[in-house]
Amino acid sequence: MEDSGRTTVRKTVWSMAISAVAVMVILECAAAAEQLHKVGSRGWIPDYNYTDWLNQRHEHFYVGDWLLFVFDKHSYNVLEVNETNYESCNDQGFIKNITRGGRDVVQLTEARPYYFLSSGGYCWGGMKVAINVEDLAPAPAPASTKNVSPPNILSRQMIVLIAFCVAMAWFVLFL
Repeated sequence: MEDSGRTTVRKTVWSMAISAVAVMVILECAAAAEQLHKVGSRGWIPDYNYTDWLNQRHEHFYVGDWLLFVFDKHSYNVLEVNETNYESCNDQGFIKNITRGGRDVVQLTEARPYYFLSSGGYCWGGMKVAINVEDLAPAPAPASTKNVSPPNILSRQMIVLIAFCVAMAWFVLFL
């Protein structure tokens, strides 16, 4: 009878471990597909050059990525506008008002340029940003085989997952 109980525990533990591995793989894949980009190193504020911010980051934006705007919702807003209104800082006839609570996100759903600005004259103070969204992230270039260290493929989540599986194996084998 004791062996039957032990077998049930082992099956349960291994089922949990396999489920955990599956969840981690799904989360890793989802994280690779989408990214959250905070707009501006200090948030969405006046007298800040967002074009310089983009140029310094050398960052690419892809379909499915998210933009995070952090700002004082009582003083500023975030409006999506067309290119003409972006260039002239015209907040009339905007496409979409992103403003909700001052920590607002917008998903980049199409491969195209997106234009955002803040109304109330703040656009003239630099509160505007143009984001060019690309279709897909390019596939990583194959690594050269000369003098190359093996890649670090273990993320923090994977290390925790491996530790969990080792602990479960120990539990099953030695209890």
